[in-house]
Amino acid sequence: MPQKGLVTSRVVVERNYAILPPEGIPASALPEWNATEARIHAAPAMGAAFAQYLLDVSAGGGSEQTLADGIEAFFFCIDGAAEVKAGGKTHALARGGFVYLRPSSRFSLASKAGAKLLWLKKRYEPFGEARPEDVSGNESSVKGEPFMNVAELLLKTLLPADARFDMAMNIFTFPPGYSLPITETHVMEHGLYMLEGQGVYYLGDRWREVQAGDFIWMGPYCPQSFYATSSSPARYIYYKNVNRDVTL
Repeated sequence: MPQKGLVTSRVVVERNYAILPPEGIPASALPEWNATEARIHAAPAMGAAFAQYLLDVSAGGGSEQTLADGIEAFFFCIDGAAEVKAGGKTHALARGGFVYLRPSSRFSLASKAGAKLLWLKKRYEPFGEARPEDVSGNESSVKGEPFMNVAELLLKTLLPADARFDMAMNIFTFPPGYSLPITETHVMEHGLYMLEGQGVYYLGDRWREVQAGDFIWMGPYCPQSFYATSSSPARYIYYKNVNRDVTL
């Protein structure tokens, strides 16, 4: 039946930020992945210095591959369950589970019953002689710390905060009606995925509505803030490049 009326969208793609609702991102088939639908959230073509994917792994699907030289990766399980093998260890990922893979890792990922995962890749920026090791866990076991002395704003830091790591993966929880106490503007970029709830995100020079399932890219020096508007807590996971000086 022919479409009636105008087709509208919440998609926004600007020079240094973007909002991508899930319904507008077509599925892609990636080499080295079987029985898996991939939706590419961020890539250098957008202006990002990292790549982020939403992977829908069907039962029996997965991958076995080696990360390109110097590339590190992070997996986060949104739903379902998967098993990641790397460095002689097996990491079982249930909902909320995560694993960081050090640069150039050889890994396999498999799911018996299906899983929805976030997958982030970036080029590692070395500093000194020390290098990161693989890290795994579940966000349910990570204690949330108050942000900027606001007891109700809880920030979970999933990766070690030391100079071996050049990236952070954090989860923020906002009770209904709470917001970031400032508008941030910084050189670090973000790849943000809304896990639960809804709210309005300040990007550039205006507020825009976002909800669970949305992806937001924030490039360097994009003014940004968030206000939770749902009747239940709003939660999001986000990437940030950290612990490195600027490149001149």
